[in-house]
Amino acid sequence: MGTFIDSVILDIIAKQHDISKLTFILPSKRAGTFLKHAISRHVKKTLFSPKIVSIEEFVETISDFQYAQNADLLFEFYDVYLKNTPKQFTEPFDQFSKWAQLLLQDFNEIDRYLIEPNHVFDYLKAIKDIEHQHWSLDEDPTQYIKNYLEFWNRLKIYYHEFQKQLSKKKKGYQGLVYREAVSNLEQYISHNLNTTFIFVGFNALNRAEERIIQKLLQQNLAFIYWDIDKTFIESRFHDAGLFTRQHKSNWTYFETHPFEWIGEHYSEEKNIHVIGAPKNISQIKYVGELLEKIYLEKNNLQNTAVILGDETLLLPLLNSIPKVIDTINITMGLPLKVIPIAAIFEALFAIHKSNSPQLYYKNIIDILSNQYINTLLKIESSNDAEHIINHIQKQNKVYLTLEELKDLSVSHKDIIAVLFESWNDDPKLALDRLLKLIKILKLHFDHDKPNNRLSLEYLYRFNQIFNTLDTLNTSFSHITSIATLFSLYRELIKSETLDFRGEPLKGLQIMGMLESRVLDFETVIITSVNEGILPAGKSYNSFIPFDVKLENRFPTYKEKDAVYTYHFYRLLQRATTAYVLYNTEPDVLNGGEKSRFITQLEVEGIHNTKHYVISAQVPSVEKKLKEIKKTDQIIRALDKVAQNGFSPSSLTNYIRNPIDFYYDKVLGIKSYEEVEESVAYNTLGTVIHNTLEDFYKPLEGELLTAAHINTMKTGITAVVSKHFEAEFKDGDITTGKNLIIFEIAQRYIRNFLNLEIADLKKGNTIKILNIETSNHVPIYIVAISKTVNLTGKVDRVDLYNGTVRIIDYKTGRVTPGKVEIVDWKSMTTDYDKYSKSFQILMYAYMMYKSNKITLPVEAGILSFKSLNAGVLKFAIKASPNSRTKDTMITSETLEAFEIELKNLISEIYNMDINFTEKDI
Repeated sequence: MGTFIDSVILDIIAKQHDISKLTFILPSKRAGTFLKHAISRHVKKTLFSPKIVSIEEFVETISDFQYAQNADLLFEFYDVYLKNTPKQFTEPFDQFSKWAQLLLQDFNEIDRYLIEPNHVFDYLKAIKDIEHQHWSLDEDPTQYIKNYLEFWNRLKIYYHEFQKQLSKKKKGYQGLVYREAVSNLEQYISHNLNTTFIFVGFNALNRAEERIIQKLLQQNLAFIYWDIDKTFIESRFHDAGLFTRQHKSNWTYFETHPFEWIGEHYSEEKNIHVIGAPKNISQIKYVGELLEKIYLEKNNLQNTAVILGDETLLLPLLNSIPKVIDTINITMGLPLKVIPIAAIFEALFAIHKSNSPQLYYKNIIDILSNQYINTLLKIESSNDAEHIINHIQKQNKVYLTLEELKDLSVSHKDIIAVLFESWNDDPKLALDRLLKLIKILKLHFDHDKPNNRLSLEYLYRFNQIFNTLDTLNTSFSHITSIATLFSLYRELIKSETLDFRGEPLKGLQIMGMLESRVLDFETVIITSVNEGILPAGKSYNSFIPFDVKLENRFPTYKEKDAVYTYHFYRLLQRATTAYVLYNTEPDVLNGGEKSRFITQLEVEGIHNTKHYVISAQVPSVEKKLKEIKKTDQIIRALDKVAQNGFSPSSLTNYIRNPIDFYYDKVLGIKSYEEVEESVAYNTLGTVIHNTLEDFYKPLEGELLTAAHINTMKTGITAVVSKHFEAEFKDGDITTGKNLIIFEIAQRYIRNFLNLEIADLKKGNTIKILNIETSNHVPIYIVAISKTVNLTGKVDRVDLYNGTVRIIDYKTGRVTPGKVEIVDWKSMTTDYDKYSKSFQILMYAYMMYKSNKITLPVEAGILSFKSLNAGVLKFAIKASPNSRTKDTMITSETLEAFEIELKNLISEIYNMDINFTEKDI
């Protein structure tokens, strides 16, 4: 394939230029590598390489200035702002930086396009004056309005003073460097009369670039090669040729010199596939499939490029590259904010910006669970990070101090100090600590350098960031708080990238749209071709109104759209196959409908364009319920469970889902316990149970009286507080949601005690027999020829008007239907309907078997969420709709229950019945 660069080199050779003495100026550095490669292929003799520079480097050389970094510019500008703003109106640096970035962009545009700054700023000031007069014709302006208008008046001062300050230091933003280059052009030419400059592949030029290039052309010191197709330049409306049409008609140089070149490549036959895919990830996954298909067809991807319209999709793309593709060159930077190690610094700022001695547990866990910190705190079998996290969870620690963390650390107290010792709201101290942490991590990674090269590269870039901040703060002292430092740090990592290094001339090329300038590929894959992305559309971030921009010939969104139109169509010019992907499910944040570029391709009708919508290949995943076959080892584990005792809750857990019983009882896997910031529901239940135990345990064997109850009521707050302290550990119950739950617990207890008093006042007698009675009952099961134990605590057994009652407390809501039984066979299969009945019958069964009660008895549930219903008694009904209930538990009742209980335990032991997950 003949590329544009090849054509340029062949033309230069044909014109017999001495390539070694030429200076090539390209739109970007990237194209320079391809230019050198083209020279090596077409020049058949040994020669010195010519000078090859990007346009920005070339302009920097002419100006004798240096480009300043964005952070450097902000500090310099803030210095100017403080000197030229009345003290009472100045803003802190973090607030200033938010609008200053925008103003710097406007300064940049003014200078790049060589616009008279005073004219613009005076125009702006006049507009604001007119607007104010419109707001308040009959009123004197308030001080706030005066300050606002004065700000617009000061813009001119800021601009000129900022230029003076930067000029003294011979550095500047891009626009200032360009304006200075134009001023210095005559002098530069006088020193370079024997140099020939070759401008290659330009399209949109700012006014400073136009002035420089035209001057060199007119002095016969330069040649320029345009890369434009006849289809675009001859059309009066096609935006791909907007700029070249203007240059061709407006530059006096082309009145006497040929316009090189106008090609005819776009009209050649091409296969263009327009592909709609739902969401960004589907696009990227499909790109992976395309690349694998192309690779298998051609056995290489030498002339294939993936152009990312949305550059944030780089990481998903890298994860979607097929394994068969082993050579990739990435001409893009990975934004520092998405690098894994950035999470450490984000977490450190989060924990230190409050400057509190109390460290929030979530921030601590964020830091300690980071992969880099976790490995740093690990020595052989000991891991301080895991030890501290486990302590936080077990002790329910919501806040910890530095001293507590140091005490918990076994062998890394110095690292814990670097991570968690207060920064005292001192940016200098913060930067010292961050740089020290990077040094510690580097020493750690150096022990296994071959496997940590990427991590070390990450550290190096962040070391540069923090050193830059430290240097700037030392020079200017504008960062006065951690909040300001954090704000500036975030701004920096948004724009800074980690650049990839690869073999630029081999394999698959991955790049953004701007990196594709001057380059040609046989096969191109362009993603995210949606309005709002390609082209960007009517985004407008500027202090300068649209009409002022038009008046002063600033570029507007139309010119910016035309830039992307040119790049898009230029990629198609020499390609033979193109895949144009767009998102069929757009949203306001990630681009709109399919791009006008696609519609234009279809309307033109020049190429063989196929349009289809695809969906990502989603494998059909049939949910397969887990099933565990019982083995001799599992039976032995069940024997241990049986020896300790089957509890009502463990057996109902089996009824609910056998696989949960297997994990809990056979494997001993407990559910993960998180720190309770708010009191959990089970903690509330435990507190209520324990409080009632404290109140009623001393009364076992006694008749309950109103005096007993009144004594209990005086101690509610103290006893409930004691149990919250024991269960909620270091949790705070004095504020917020926890205080409400604390009050609810007291209310539940008080309402219960009031219910007891009301019962007694009606003439009922209540004798407390047992409180929190433990049971351990052996039963022999013929079907498995084993004796197993049953175990469980009964909340309360009392004698109510001569009838024994077994009562189970529930803090949740329970309805009467949940403690009634119709079909005994369903008791061990229908968890939702009969689990409560199973539990209270098992309590009655155990109490009877251990000779603690005599039959008949009543049993039921007392629901604290429906106390007015009293004790919800277990009952047997002949049919679901029967009004007749038998609430007495007799020997016949327990015999029927025993049959179902033994069948259930036999099933648990049955080798032919697997532990099978239920779909719940």
